[in-house]
Amino acid sequence: MPNIMLSALQHYAFCPRQCALIHLEQAWQENEHTVQGCLLHKTAHGGKNRMRDGIKTATGIELRSDRLGLHGKADVVEFHQHNGQWIPYPVEYKKGAPHTGCDADEVQLCAQALCLEEMLRINIAEGALFYGQTRRRRRVSFSPALRKRTEEVIHAVHALFACGKTPPPQKKPWCASCSLHELCLPELCTNQASCYVRKLCEDVP
Repeated sequence: MPNIMLSALQHYAFCPRQCALIHLEQAWQENEHTVQGCLLHKTAHGGKNRMRDGIKTATGIELRSDRLGLHGKADVVEFHQHNGQWIPYPVEYKKGAPHTGCDADEVQLCAQALCLEEMLRINIAEGALFYGQTRRRRRVSFSPALRKRTEEVIHAVHALFACGKTPPPQKKPWCASCSLHELCLPELCTNQASCYVRKLCEDVP
């Protein structure tokens, strides 16, 4: 099974078309959101491994799952001691605030936990999302429902990459914040004539 990047899961859960534009068509445009996010991740990855208040903190750990065909890098993984055992606690850094109605960040974090569980042969109950806008953490429980949703997204991304076809645009509330907005043109999906022409093009072998 070919490996896909962990970030592709977040892109797909946010928008399948965005995922395809970035990972299939190699399209990318910077905006203030991507620049701020890049700076925040550099800060997280550039931190030193340390021990404080009984918690070990490691940055930039390489993650991998052969079972799921995943690879990537964790922003921060804390190790909390419990019953004489060090339990990983992944923390993903995001520059803004939580997206209402979108579970993309939770899916990406859960995928990191699945990689750590396979690598270390240990169960991980929860992790956290740190949002730069609020400067607060939000705890995420790796429930059976979230694990199922995450594996569904993983399989969907593998299927998307296998077919190599970029999905049509779909207008969503968070489209305006996407750096690929001008390339994606989600407004076209609200025009019936445009949708009809696009459907004709898709049906051409």
